Amino acid sequence: MKKWLAISSIITIIIIVFLFLPVKSALIFYDKSTDAIIAYSSVKPEDTFQIIFVHSIHLTDVTEKYEITEDDQIKQYEMIFSDFGIGMPSEVKAHEEIYYEDGFYHIIHMNNVFDSLQLRNGKTVSEHRFVWNDQDGKQQTVYLNDYMEPGALFTLKVDTLTLLDLWREVKIHE
Repeated sequence: MKKWLAISSIITIIIIVFLFLPVKSALIFYDKSTDAIIAYSSVKPEDTFQIIFVHSIHLTDVTEKYEITEDDQIKQYEMIFSDFGIGMPSEVKAHEEIYYEDGFYHIIHMNNVFDSLQLRNGKTVSEHRFVWNDQDGKQQTVYLNDYMEPGALFTLKVDTLTLLDLWREVKIHE
């Protein structure tokens, strides 16, 4: 009887340890006020994603393009927009370039690196989108309103999920 109790205790401890081991790298959307996981998308270094939002004054799309770095940072490498004005860049840094094509300004060669991004899902015009490439390389888009309330503050960060997180959290899907 004692042997069975010892074996089952060891098995229970092993299961608990495995549940809390970090197993998968992900781009995680955290609720800003509680740090609870809202949703996640699996990522690896060099994966790219976009945040597209409608500028609340110009009412035009603004696209910010990002890449996951080797050290799990988030690097902004491009921005696309159609109007200059409030909240939009008015100049580029020495290593950046700006060009105009098909009605949009593109700032390229950006090198803005972040540990995390502090963002707000649109409140006035709530059409924020998250865009990524799936495992087949096909571009996928979801509206952030499918995962959070308009106006919600959130943190976007690359982190490692445990098995328990993978079972209970919401994966962003196609």
